[in-house]
Amino acid sequence: MVMHKIYEWFRTHRFVVDFAAMALLWLFTAFIQYSSASGLTSIAVSTFLVFPLAWRRTKPVFAGAAIAAVAVIQWAVAYPPLPANVAVILVVYSLAAYAPRWASLSGLVLALLGSVMVVTRYYMSDTFTGEIASLPLTALLIFLVWFLVLFSWTFGDLTRTRRLREQGLEDRARRLEIEQQQERALAASDERAHIAREMHDIVAHSLSVIITQADGARYAAQQDPAIATNTLKTISDTGRTSLREMRRLLGVLRGDEETSFRPLPGLVDLDELLLGFRSAGISLEYNHSGQARRELPPGAELTVYRTIQEGLTNVLKHAGPHAHTVVGLDWQARGLQVSVQDDGRGAAADPPDSGGGNGIRGMAERVKLYDGTLEAKAQPGGGFRILAFIPYTEA
Repeated sequence: MVMHKIYEWFRTHRFVVDFAAMALLWLFTAFIQYSSASGLTSIAVSTFLVFPLAWRRTKPVFAGAAIAAVAVIQWAVAYPPLPANVAVILVVYSLAAYAPRWASLSGLVLALLGSVMVVTRYYMSDTFTGEIASLPLTALLIFLVWFLVLFSWTFGDLTRTRRLREQGLEDRARRLEIEQQQERALAASDERAHIAREMHDIVAHSLSVIITQADGARYAAQQDPAIATNTLKTISDTGRTSLREMRRLLGVLRGDEETSFRPLPGLVDLDELLLGFRSAGISLEYNHSGQARRELPPGAELTVYRTIQEGLTNVLKHAGPHAHTVVGLDWQARGLQVSVQDDGRGAAADPPDSGGGNGIRGMAERVKLYDGTLEAKAQPGGGFRILAFIPYTEA
């Protein structure tokens, strides 16, 4: 962990590290040149050569151009090579590792050309030695300098390749993290919508039945106490059923291992559902036609159950007294068509879901999950109709 923190500090404080390294190199070259006859001039030239290395990673093109300019001026005025000329080799590495590709190749070409210029000027002529070096020795010197330049450039290019690979991995990890966050957000949103649908179906249905039965029992108790007793039994049964459903839903949310995961309601539970609404006072007719070509998934059967439950709950709340309701299941070649139609007051007199539209919206979301369609609207002659179609899930 300590080494990792040190590495991260060096990686994130490039200029500070490079400036410190440049200062150490300058002190080293200045110490060597201080004892020479032209010590101050050599120190000045060394400073101009070494100082741009402080930007060798943060601004490699600037550093390369500055050092190249100083080296060209040094060659033009015939100033002899210095230990600080090692900055040329270092900046070739930096250009290959951190600069754009055009700057990297340009630096390599200039360094190779400069090698020939330096060797032919200082070692092949009599400018300083008074003698002319032999051609094989000159070629050997050029080869050695070229080898040093090419080695530095190749090592820098390998560093560049590794850096780009690490950057690509970091970008990919960042994208994956963002995608995971988005997936978690979508999953949470979908789960919230699922919980909202379940809560609405359970609470709205149960409370509608309880309120209707309680109102009826209040008036019937004055005429026939036995009716009130039966009505109160229906209220208690509905309340217990709703309480069990709520406990099951809350147990799933808590992740309680002891929660009873009983099967979700489906088509086989429709008779019990319709019986409960009949006992609540709805005049109800049930029609079943056609033959199923294949079974629907359990989730699709739950959607059919909840659609009928929500439709009958809206009838109970909004259709008014003496409304007649027809529930139909029609098995077709492509899937199952579900209809809930009443001849009550309709949406014009009382919107079917005045509590914010959660019922119709929840039905539409459920049906859409199985590529189905939902139509819910008032009828011209009065009443309201819900028509849903759920296709078979093809393998």
